[in-house]
Amino acid sequence: MYQERLKIDWITVALYAVIMLFGWMNIYSACYDEAHAAVFDFSRFHGKQLVWMGAAVLTAAFILLTEPRVFSNTAYAIYGGVLVLLLLTLFLAVTVNGGKSWIELGGFRLQPSEFAKFATALALAKYLSAIDMDMRDLRTKLSCLAIIAVPAALVFLQHDTGTALVFLSFIFPLFREGLSGAFLVVGLAAIALFVLALLVNKYILLGALLLLALFYLFGWLNKRSSRDYWRAAGILLLCAAFVFSVDFVFNHVLESHQRERIEVLLGQSDDLQGSGYNVHQSKIAIGSGGFFGKGFLRGTVTKANFVPEKHTDFIFCTVGEEWGFLGCTILLILYGWLLQRLVTMAERQRSPFARVYGYCVASILFMHLFVNVGMVIGLVPVIGIPLPFFSYGGSSLIAFTILLFIFIRQDASKNQLL
Repeated sequence: MYQERLKIDWITVALYAVIMLFGWMNIYSACYDEAHAAVFDFSRFHGKQLVWMGAAVLTAAFILLTEPRVFSNTAYAIYGGVLVLLLLTLFLAVTVNGGKSWIELGGFRLQPSEFAKFATALALAKYLSAIDMDMRDLRTKLSCLAIIAVPAALVFLQHDTGTALVFLSFIFPLFREGLSGAFLVVGLAAIALFVLALLVNKYILLGALLLLALFYLFGWLNKRSSRDYWRAAGILLLCAAFVFSVDFVFNHVLESHQRERIEVLLGQSDDLQGSGYNVHQSKIAIGSGGFFGKGFLRGTVTKANFVPEKHTDFIFCTVGEEWGFLGCTILLILYGWLLQRLVTMAERQRSPFARVYGYCVASILFMHLFVNVGMVIGLVPVIGIPLPFFSYGGSSLIAFTILLFIFIRQDASKNQLL
């Protein structure tokens, strides 16, 4: 065991620790109050976060001392247990900010959806490592889809759309394992069509699609077979059905606040006192920081409570105001370095289980980073997901710690076939 501990990737552990400590500093600053300035004031958010950080460190140490085969052997059991917990959440949850994803346990709240991410990563890695992997096989694709879609659907039913969308990140490990890039193209095309259907008259959009199909079929430099005609007609019909379904999805599936946030993002609404308020104030806070920032504890926009959720989902604006463009850049470099380490570690694994799981970890963290920073600066709709290891929250910090350190423990034994 001593020799195995020497193989731990301490650079990754150090990056985790630095990001977590920097996050705590910003939580302390975002909620700073002279009357409660003590670091160990456990009635305040920064004091509570210290407790969660201590719990996260103990959790990480426990995982590092655990035999790595335990995680692969119990992957399905953990996945099943989390699914049961998600089902119970639908009936036992308390409502927080419109969502029903929290369970009251004594004096604190547990968010099972956070733990569903690493459980799904374990199950997906276990499945893909237990078969003769061939992502061209329809059964393999459907099985992977089921493993990902079931927890995502349960989370969606809790009105936690942001966390449900994070499960889309699991498609990236599948590409690494041989899934055709055509699926990514189809996914991006569907997003583009969804946006265009909201911005452009549907008949004009369908006319443009018809012209593209005709251009494809009657291109001067290509000869087309009858199969090409049928393929083009089928794709055109699917696109038409999708375009006409957008209204139903937008008006009857999405919540009203989600529709408003999308309209603000697309420039169809400018509700600075309503759905666009958070992003507007966040941009003001970040812009006011300039290049070097106003300094630690000197933020004025965040201190005046103009930015809601400044210590959780919108904590990046605290970084921008107090640490400036330089601080934001350093934080993004730290995250980029962590992601680079994870991909490098995943590629050096001898075990398919560890490789797939490593890519799941990197993909989940990347999705959280991209969406959280994107929504704070107004590039993506506000869907409310935390910045990994950085935002306030016990469930998210512990869950992300488990997610990361299971892989660090797998990497420490990479010369073993698990």
